[in-house]
Amino acid sequence: MQSLIDNYVLYNGVQIPCIGFGTWQTPNGETAVSAVEDALSLGYRHIDTAAGYGNEESVGIAVKKSGIAREEIFITSKLINSEHGYEKTIAAFEQTMKKLDMDYLDLYLIHWPNPINYRDCWQEANAGSWKAFEEFYSAGRIRSIGISNFHPHHIEELMKTATIAPMVNQIRLCPGDTQDEVVAYCKARNILLEAYSPLGTGKIFEVPELQALAKKYGKTIAQICIRWSLQMGFLPLPKSVTKSRIQENADVFDFELSVQDVQIISNLKGSCGYSANPDTITW
Repeated sequence: MQSLIDNYVLYNGVQIPCIGFGTWQTPNGETAVSAVEDALSLGYRHIDTAAGYGNEESVGIAVKKSGIAREEIFITSKLINSEHGYEKTIAAFEQTMKKLDMDYLDLYLIHWPNPINYRDCWQEANAGSWKAFEEFYSAGRIRSIGISNFHPHHIEELMKTATIAPMVNQIRLCPGDTQDEVVAYCKARNILLEAYSPLGTGKIFEVPELQALAKKYGKTIAQICIRWSLQMGFLPLPKSVTKSRIQENADVFDFELSVQDVQIISNLKGSCGYSANPDTITW
């Protein structure tokens, strides 16, 4: 049976724990420190943050307070939308490392491919950012590099100048929002798909099909959704600031959904809304 610290292996050989602990919308300070500490105490070894979340400092503090060796924890952060391009990316990365108070990152992602400030030059801006990513990767300061919210046309543009292909694409993946084209494209290129917002929105708990499946398997709706994500080959990043729910979200390794039930969940179109279009975002 799998466990919380079972790993996916990226194409460069780096191992990444199969469930990550998300920190989006978790406020910096005691809330974030406590949530990450709880996650680590409950067995999570993969923490996902971002400069845009404003809580990198708290993640760094929690990791130190945990007493767990840094090399046993997989830490991800992301480039903020305002700082694309070669020089800005270098400065932004250094700021992230300062806030985390760490010597290296396990994974660094370009958070969005086409921020509003770069709408007319996103290809060039991404190429510059990726050049910086590759340099930090080659220097050993980042163990793996990737992207977030990228669609195939964004990746095609990136690969016109890249010498190292992305190892990860972190996108919104949840019941009914399966981004099939992006997923197929990435899987064909050995790019691991991380699933942010794997529980969608609060609406998920009102979906009759999920209520029925939770009853069938004797699990919560959240556990059904995280299990579905794993069986789809995704790496889910559930978030919570409540210790009991953090624990609940990790308790998904003692059951398996049938092939038919996985398909039912995939087909719940629109039940959790849909992903933002990265080419029309306003941030």
